[in-house]
Amino acid sequence: MASVIQLINVNKNYKTEGDDEIQVLKDISLNIESGEFVAITGPSGSGKSTLMHIIGLLDKPSSGEIKIDSETIESFTPTKLAKIRNIKIGFVFQSFNLLKKTSALDNVALPLVYANVSSKDRLIKARHELELVGLSDKLTNTPAQLSGGQQQRVAIARALVNEPSLILADEPTGNLDSKSGEQILELFTELNNKGKTIILVTHDQKVAKASKRIVSIMDGRILSDEINKPFFQKGL
Repeated sequence: MASVIQLINVNKNYKTEGDDEIQVLKDISLNIESGEFVAITGPSGSGKSTLMHIIGLLDKPSSGEIKIDSETIESFTPTKLAKIRNIKIGFVFQSFNLLKKTSALDNVALPLVYANVSSKDRLIKARHELELVGLSDKLTNTPAQLSGGQQQRVAIARALVNEPSLILADEPTGNLDSKSGEQILELFTELNNKGKTIILVTHDQKVAKASKRIVSIMDGRILSDEINKPFFQKGL
């Protein structure tokens, strides 16, 4: 299979007070292939959030190499990086990040505005994605009129609307009750079975076990990278 994203000997340092530095990621090498469902897991402070930001091209490594679709990003301009984030990566966040006074339909259509898609086509595509996540009857609802699980479904539809090659989900069940969380994991499984590449970042081992591959990190290093037989456990 072709690589969607590849990290080669990636390190990330942050400056502290004075001239001191703290190394958050240490020699991370990771290859995500098309069609995979990967969980990146580790406790607070392990470096998983920093790793997520680098995979999502929201931050740059201090050293090492990143390839998107086999193309090294080192020489990319900020404009090109922003375009890749909008078109090739769909983001799903724990806090949903929806516009509060905007309908579900318009929230989902928003990335298409930045992709210069016509108004008519934006609404057609946004409606299709909301139907895909089971919200065809909630097109005009604002976030306040939706449950937490429904809001996350809107966020997933928004992540899908540009047909990205990668879905990057950061603690997507963190603000949900157990039933809604399980439904979101089942939705990710359905999307993966349809060919979507998914990276799920979580501190919760039960959530990680919904994936087909689990990468565990600790103190900025990869501890293990194992194939997993996914299952759903009631009461996630």
